[in-house]
Amino acid sequence: MEVLAMLRQLIGQVKQLLELQASSSSSSSSSSSSSSSSSSLVAVAPNISFHLQTPPLIHLPRCYFLNLDDNSAEDSCYNIIMTAGKSENLKMLEPGKPPPKKKARKVRNQGKVTGTSCAIENLDQQIWKEFPEDLFEAVVARLPVATFFRFRLVCRKWNSMLTSQSFSEQCAQVPQPQPWFYTITHENVNTGAMYDPALKKWHHPTIPALPTKLIVLPVASAGGLVCFLDIGHRSFYVCNPLTRSFKELPARSVKVWSRVAVGMTLCGKSAGGGYNILWVGCDGEFEVYDSRNNSWARPGTMISNIKLPLALNFKSQTVSIGSKLYFMRSDPDGIVSYDMVTGVWKQFIIPAPLHLSDHTLAECGGRIMLVGLLTKNAATCVCIWELQKMTLLWKEVDRMPNIWCLEFYGKHVRMTCLGNKGLLMLSLRSRQMNRLVTYDFSSREWMKVPGCVLPRGRKRQWIACGTAFHPCLTAVA
Repeated sequence: MEVLAMLRQLIGQVKQLLELQASSSSSSSSSSSSSSSSSSLVAVAPNISFHLQTPPLIHLPRCYFLNLDDNSAEDSCYNIIMTAGKSENLKMLEPGKPPPKKKARKVRNQGKVTGTSCAIENLDQQIWKEFPEDLFEAVVARLPVATFFRFRLVCRKWNSMLTSQSFSEQCAQVPQPQPWFYTITHENVNTGAMYDPALKKWHHPTIPALPTKLIVLPVASAGGLVCFLDIGHRSFYVCNPLTRSFKELPARSVKVWSRVAVGMTLCGKSAGGGYNILWVGCDGEFEVYDSRNNSWARPGTMISNIKLPLALNFKSQTVSIGSKLYFMRSDPDGIVSYDMVTGVWKQFIIPAPLHLSDHTLAECGGRIMLVGLLTKNAATCVCIWELQKMTLLWKEVDRMPNIWCLEFYGKHVRMTCLGNKGLLMLSLRSRQMNRLVTYDFSSREWMKVPGCVLPRGRKRQWIACGTAFHPCLTAVA
């Protein structure tokens, strides 16, 4: 009944307002006409509203519009609409109920988004249903490596593309990406760290098949596969660090436990056609592994004009160009090469530049390069040379920016080359310094490498050794 009283009070205020308006507009109007007009207002049909003008002497902040339904008077009072200078309507609350909370925009648009997503989903299903399978594999083969590994988690079909022959053929048609680097740190010699120069990011893969009780070091690579040799020079392993495809090579027929240099080449255009691995010792002993028959052999002998013992530079990684492998030697300074196809050894006497240390061979576009530290009068700089085929002499073609070399002044700097296939990674260290830099032969660009930090760790790792490899998703050990 309290609600009815409020309704009567409101109707009375409207009646007074009409009386005031009538008295101000005409002095001859009688009170009976005012009464009849007010009664006609109460009897008005539902959803009819009156626009009343406010007298100049009375200041009313709001105008009340009635919206009376055919329901009872108590229910109709809840539907009174109040407008205050805006077109928005504010409904009166039911007694005892809290005021409505403003909905978030995300909730208000939820219905719209759901309807749009359903339409897109139906459209995508129609598109992908008729999408050619070979074109789909061609697109996926050109994705960045990190993107592909996120992509393959979608479903089993996409994950099985790694073992698809047609997908392997598509990957073989894609130009080789920029090489990655597989490295070993001093603090964790049993686990590796991979560096992606495109994203400037370190990855920390786990290869469960590698022996954990032995220290296994990366020594060579070809076609996306990395060759490992244990520190005792007894066993060889081949692995694809991306897919964890792993293989332990059979025991060598020649029992040589001294330090050896290792090189690796492909039998065809990709690892699917097989690969060869060569090891050579300082005493001239060597063997070649052929993955096609899974055995070691010794095709040919070292020619007599090659001086033994071979003072091999084990700090220098082997360079592979086509089917040929190049090793650096000293006493006399030069290069020793071996052709995997013909089985012929050759020797080239090439004098080394003066004041050179920690030098290693490299390769770029079929050219043989040399990188090393040039130290003179307490000043140290990293220099790049190219081998001139006509004169068999080294010609300097580039060097590290001087502002970077100033950091080495007066320090005993040591350098290790971690990759030599078109893109170098150099580890420069002293007692007060630990730097990683890359050098791109094609663009002659020097770049600093972010520090290698283990997951959930803070300490920067010291890189011990490593090798460059071209990431390949379909390479099988």
